[in-house]
Amino acid sequence: MERSKKNKPALLLRAPAKINWFLLVLSKREDGFHNIMSLMQCIRLYDDLIFEHADTIELESDLTIPVKDNLVYKAASLLKHYTSYRKGIKITLKKSIPIGAGLGGGSSDAAYTLSGLNLLWGLGLNNRDLSSIGAEIGSDVPFFLNSPVAIVEGRGERVSPLKIDSSIDILLVNPFISISSAWAYAHVKELTKKTVDIKLFCRAIEKKDFASLVTMLKNDLERGVKEKYPVVDKIKKSMLENGAVISAMSGSGPTVFGIFESKDTAKKAARVMKPHWCRLVETII
Repeated sequence: MERSKKNKPALLLRAPAKINWFLLVLSKREDGFHNIMSLMQCIRLYDDLIFEHADTIELESDLTIPVKDNLVYKAASLLKHYTSYRKGIKITLKKSIPIGAGLGGGSSDAAYTLSGLNLLWGLGLNNRDLSSIGAEIGSDVPFFLNSPVAIVEGRGERVSPLKIDSSIDILLVNPFISISSAWAYAHVKELTKKTVDIKLFCRAIEKKDFASLVTMLKNDLERGVKEKYPVVDKIKKSMLENGAVISAMSGSGPTVFGIFESKDTAKKAARVMKPHWCRLVETII
């Protein structure tokens, strides 16, 4: 919300993470990317973005990567160039979503930067415009502009929002490893020839029919990641041994998510998983 007092933020936004319920790699594209099909859903794990008016584009964060490589800075710079906006913005990024974790933190930050600046700068761009700009920054950015639940196809630019009415508790476990999406896609072992029945999949999520859901889960990036990082497979197995009814890798990994029959069982499993990074979250509906 806009503030009038001096030195107060003009806008504060919370950018959520996501999980991939499934991720199918269908074919290699001529542009070097892959055609995919994935069901993505946002979860209640957030980075915070604080916007303040400024004459130039400035970014403050606790990340060690160069500012100009940060997707927040890239999003602000590209939007300014695209619209020829004359002034700038100061953005403070406070990270809670692990980097290179398969949870889409950087893409979410970029998407919410585009949305926030569209409002603050009074640009009047529609969601299609923002998604087109976002696709130039990262393949997952268009999803976050059309979240919280959607089927994502192509290289990520084709987003079809869905409605799921039931929220699910999820335990996230990350072994403090960062994996680039480019590396994960470069190590895909085989391409999928068969897609998923979306209606059936969504119905299983809504009804919490985990027995059916587990038979449909598939992440084509998982095999290559597990071969390089066996700890991912160990986390998956440990989840199941400690009460998870479902255990799967999200996105390009290495984060594994588990679904449990009760929150108490998930909390007990989280204690076993330490010293790995663990968070108990809910899906956003």
